[in-house]
Amino acid sequence: MKVRDLALATFVIILWGINFTVIKVGVHEIPPMLLVSLRFFFAAFPAVFLVKRPATSWKYVVAYGLTVGVGQFSCLFYAIHVGMPAGVASVVLQSQAFFTVLFAGIVFQERIKIGQAAGLLVSGVGLFLISGNLGGGQGAMIPVGAFLLTLVAAFFWGLSNIVVRQASKEAALQGNKLNMFHMVVWSSLIPPLPMLVASLILEKSEQVWHAMSNLNELAVFSVLYLALFATLIGYGIWSTLLSTYPAQKIAPLSLLVPVVGLITAQVFLSEKLSAIQWAGGGIIILGLLISNCAPLLGKRGSIERESFR
Repeated sequence: MKVRDLALATFVIILWGINFTVIKVGVHEIPPMLLVSLRFFFAAFPAVFLVKRPATSWKYVVAYGLTVGVGQFSCLFYAIHVGMPAGVASVVLQSQAFFTVLFAGIVFQERIKIGQAAGLLVSGVGLFLISGNLGGGQGAMIPVGAFLLTLVAAFFWGLSNIVVRQASKEAALQGNKLNMFHMVVWSSLIPPLPMLVASLILEKSEQVWHAMSNLNELAVFSVLYLALFATLIGYGIWSTLLSTYPAQKIAPLSLLVPVVGLITAQVFLSEKLSAIQWAGGGIIILGLLISNCAPLLGKRGSIERESFR
């Protein structure tokens, strides 16, 4: 991997890691459902006029917008709003790997390999530890509802991964390749309206009007960071890297995002974790590494066996 591209990957990892701290700041200034609506509105406009529609059916564009914008981020933003620590959220959200493997087994009849199962089991132990069940009062206090909502956000993330795979298959059948940056931009058209309606119902029109008419520097920064840096720039660079290098070389780098998320939250938000919670975070990342590397090791082993025949 070229030094320049490695630097770009590192830049995106930092952007996405900081993202969780920015969300925490943002939901203090803007109601969470409204913040989701604004994020995707400014991710879609004016970019949608400059980017081609992705080479797939509208049903997949809509499904991706619903699973990511309406599902994943509404749950994540609200979870952080009601007490989920930003750093812990960045780690717990990685449990999307559980759901992705589960959904792939259901939709594509893919068998779960022993290495994947072992990695996910290890990550499950880490989730239990980081939840604070064994952390007493020394670490971050995590409300049960906020923790569960973050898991639901991971559920929708896993579901969105299946949508992307289906969309990629359809594009391939038509002789095209799905451009994920285009997919992100066009699917961003979907969440703003339903999330605005949800905000008006759940957060009351008075709160929405007050937030919109009293935007301060932190609120504007949060919206612009989430829409421009975390969404457009982040996915733009990442999709370029994925089109340049094999996915197995790029995808594992994203496991560094929760590391940045934990450090950023500790530095800027003074979030403290107990030793057990830190161990839990490390175990989750270790489990995901095992789960991600197991299929690659299996392929390498099969190639080596073939070479000796």
